Amino acid sequence: MNVPDSCVEFVHLPAAKATLREVSKGLRSGNVVPYLGAGLAELSNPIVPMNPEDLAAFFAAKVALPRRARGNAWASAQYIESTRHRTTLTAMMAAAFSSSVEPTQLHQYIAMLRLPLIVDSWYDDAMRNALAGHSNWGEIQGISRAGLNEYRWYRFYDAAGAAVDCSSARNWQTILYKPHGSVAPAKNFLVSDADYVEVLTEIDIQTPIPDEVMVRRTGRSFLFLGCRFNDQLLRTYARQVSKRSSDVHYAVVEPGTLSKNECRFLLEQGVTPIAIPLVQAVEILSAS
Repeated sequence: MNVPDSCVEFVHLPAAKATLREVSKGLRSGNVVPYLGAGLAELSNPIVPMNPEDLAAFFAAKVALPRRARGNAWASAQYIESTRHRTTLTAMMAAAFSSSVEPTQLHQYIAMLRLPLIVDSWYDDAMRNALAGHSNWGEIQGISRAGLNEYRWYRFYDAAGAAVDCSSARNWQTILYKPHGSVAPAKNFLVSDADYVEVLTEIDIQTPIPDEVMVRRTGRSFLFLGCRFNDQLLRTYARQVSKRSSDVHYAVVEPGTLSKNECRFLLEQGVTPIAIPLVQAVEILSAS
């Protein structure tokens, strides 16, 4: 259900453009952390699922799902994992995201800025592709602990995609943090209900958040781009990843599409919603 603009104070055009230009200054200085949602990579018109609903439809096309799981990506993944084994679920996710995603203009611009921290909340490889060719960066990915006989929540990869020790991250100029995992370079996916139950039992005390991410978010604002918060899990991750950072954050939004829960999330988290089409926001940020 949509809610009226009165529930949250949107920054509308033309003030939205001016606000975004100011935010872009913080982005260029490294004081703003870009938090990328699937909506940004979707501007490249990829042929991979670009939101949880599309991923749920992908699963439904491959497996006869019970009614309770249909339309819900995390429940669908859980059913597949429970009935066909984790390896089958991983193989299906790898197939779903097998096509490489072309970086947008903004992905390329963000890569050029050599930022301390970039957060990317979907499974595609667009941001990694944008960083290719740059030096002194690495990636931290959330991992499923299914089948692991060790207490680990994430893994580290260098620019070439090789697994490295956690100590490497302190020396990287740029960290790409993929909290839900990614198809590249090693097909790590947090996607089933069981994956998230384990994380969510610990995330309030921040254990699943990498130490170097916690260090680099301190004092910085977040800019949410291409993100939706119409799912409790997505809201929880955004809240916990941005925890103990600055108390000033921004999101590029389309007011008419926001649910009541999304508006409430923006209000609770002190996020300034900039009401401007994402395509237009990309142009402003990339040109600043």
